[in-house]
Amino acid sequence: MPTYVTSPSGYQKMQIVENTVVQFHYALADASGEIENSRKHEPVLYLHGQPGLIDGLVEALEGHQAGDRFTVELHADKAYGPRKDNAVQKVQVKHLQGAKKWRPGMVAMIQTDDGPRQVTIVKVGLSQAEVDSNHPLAGKDLTFDIEILSVREATPEELAHGHAHGAGGHHH
Repeated sequence: MPTYVTSPSGYQKMQIVENTVVQFHYALADASGEIENSRKHEPVLYLHGQPGLIDGLVEALEGHQAGDRFTVELHADKAYGPRKDNAVQKVQVKHLQGAKKWRPGMVAMIQTDDGPRQVTIVKVGLSQAEVDSNHPLAGKDLTFDIEILSVREATPEELAHGHAHGAGGHHH
């Protein structure tokens, strides 16, 4: 059930709780500087309480409301986890998605039994590539600058589908 907070002017704003749809912008940085900024694209739209965001960010968003701006620093274990030393494996080049020609350091998508996964190219041969299956941001402490644009109740259809629908209806 959504929770509302009354502002000093008497206007009620919905707080981010489970089963609310949240739209926000973010700037993401690590120790070396900014990595990405959603203001260059569409804002993020997600159903709070469903998978899709890293745990630390979900926890940080809880209880905020539209208009809030804040910064959250996430230790690697609350972001993409620690780097795993034994994460390099060989895959067929034909299974790499995202480019036609691959070079070390590039990020590719591969389909796994658990769904799509980002991998980093370590070495490329004619038919096989060595890839690091650690998320590219694994092992890094991250800083998110967040601006909450809107918070609303999820529709019955969104709850049934387990994700938010954008303006105009159903989007995947």
